Amino acid sequence: MERGNKDMRSLIKLFEKREKNSTQSVEDAVHNVLIQTPERENGTEASEAQNPAADLEVLIERLERVTSRLERLPCFSDPLPSPKSQVASPVCLVTPPQVLIPTDNMSINGYQDILQGPLRTYLELSKQIGGDVATHAKLVNEAFQAQYGYIQLAASRSKPSQGEEMQLLSPTSEKISAIQQFREKNRVSTYFNHLSAISESIPALGWVAISPTPAPYVKEMNDAGQFYTNRVLKDWKEKDKTHVEWCRTWVQLLSDLQAYVKQYHTTGLVWSGKGGAPPPPPPGGLPPPPMPEVDFSNLAIDDRSALFAEINRGEGITSNLRKVTSEMQTHKNPQLREGPAPFKAAPRGAPAKPLPTPGAGALPDKPPVFARDGKKWLIEYQKGNSNLVVENADMNNMVYMFRCRDSALTVRGKVNGVILDSCTKCAVVFDNLVSSIEFVNCQSVQMQVLGKVPTISIDKTDGCQIYLSKDSLDVEIVSSKSSEMNVLVPQANGDFTEHPIPEQYKTVLNKPSGLTTTPVENKGFLSTRRFIVINPDTIEPKGFSKTVFTICNLYLVTVSQ
Repeated sequence: MERGNKDMRSLIKLFEKREKNSTQSVEDAVHNVLIQTPERENGTEASEAQNPAADLEVLIERLERVTSRLERLPCFSDPLPSPKSQVASPVCLVTPPQVLIPTDNMSINGYQDILQGPLRTYLELSKQIGGDVATHAKLVNEAFQAQYGYIQLAASRSKPSQGEEMQLLSPTSEKISAIQQFREKNRVSTYFNHLSAISESIPALGWVAISPTPAPYVKEMNDAGQFYTNRVLKDWKEKDKTHVEWCRTWVQLLSDLQAYVKQYHTTGLVWSGKGGAPPPPPPGGLPPPPMPEVDFSNLAIDDRSALFAEINRGEGITSNLRKVTSEMQTHKNPQLREGPAPFKAAPRGAPAKPLPTPGAGALPDKPPVFARDGKKWLIEYQKGNSNLVVENADMNNMVYMFRCRDSALTVRGKVNGVILDSCTKCAVVFDNLVSSIEFVNCQSVQMQVLGKVPTISIDKTDGCQIYLSKDSLDVEIVSSKSSEMNVLVPQANGDFTEHPIPEQYKTVLNKPSGLTTTPVENKGFLSTRRFIVINPDTIEPKGFSKTVFTICNLYLVTVSQ
């Protein structure tokens, strides 16, 4: 018995000696477990001398107490590596599971449901797939945990300043960048589509910085990653069903996140408002005075009887009216009609505000611009330049001509579209367009297509000549609030036939279908605006009388002797 007690005491002393050689943090944690008070040591020694059985029970109880406390300690790492061993392997006494404590805040509880539900399922499926997918999933988990901490912070304080908010968001931003960089570093991976699906949609965690519609932003990011999830489904649906469940779980995770944001943070991340400076008092004067005391006890009395009594008096009801004497009558006293004028007309000499006119107007004192900005060709403030040429343009390029005057532009090759905005007396010649050519707020412009153009749009433009080619006879022309528009169609002999675009319309009411609008086509001299004066010496036979025809700004004058 005495030998067993000595072995037990030596075992405890050996354990205490080993614990003293660990790091300071471990020594502090274990110190409360192993070190006992001097009185307890003295009592143990006294009991050892008196009763060996009692001494053994004390040692066993002490050892159990040490063991139970060590089991509740978290994982600690080994002390600094010695010169003999440079690699320190972590020593985990106990691996406690992550427990999320429910709170009174519904927003935090809702996010905990996401972490414990679809996110945990996603991590388990990623672990089953293994490889780069499992490594990638660890980064995703860290990003969600970083955002969880940010939401907890928002629930306990007021909204920070913009600079401080960027600092608080930096952990989440760094995790998102790490997820995307992991995809870029593993492009040759077998699971590249898996990594791309996560990398394209993980920016959904940036909803905390979106206002006022964060929920649609999450859905947009979810849709951005579905291209790669569909590829994963296509490649693995016949090989391994785990990948199919992995895709569905990730899409469901972002869908739950969208529903969470829509429910708890509809217009942006909600801050609790605690811990900040109190709001300033509202401006204004003194508070309103208290309401006067009113006696409501007599409100139940019905006074309508007095009203009916007054009405039943007949002609006597007008006895209390005051009589209007002749001195009070305005038609007999003109001086009574004098008073403040209800309306004061503006002076005749005041200049009228000029109406806006289409076209470039007076060109500002700015240097002309002819440059290419990415997919857009910028041609601005050109004046009297007829040698503007756009060459070597791509099919997705757009040519934009703004506030030019007396200039001509030539576009060679096939581009996406051409836009003329606020130009005056300008012309454009191009080969082929993918979409359309647009004239906006222009005046006296011309265009000629040598190849194909699908659509021509004219808006707020006065004077537009359109020269078509044989390949563009099926073009669609859309015009609004414009005038003097003519389409010239090529003929077999090389000439052009001019067709005006209607500017006047007639609308009639049809009871079954509503309104029916048809263009009004003017014939004869209606398409020409000019003065025609016929000399009477050239008129044969003579005898014409003086006649004046006035039809829509057209004056035809014939004079006879």
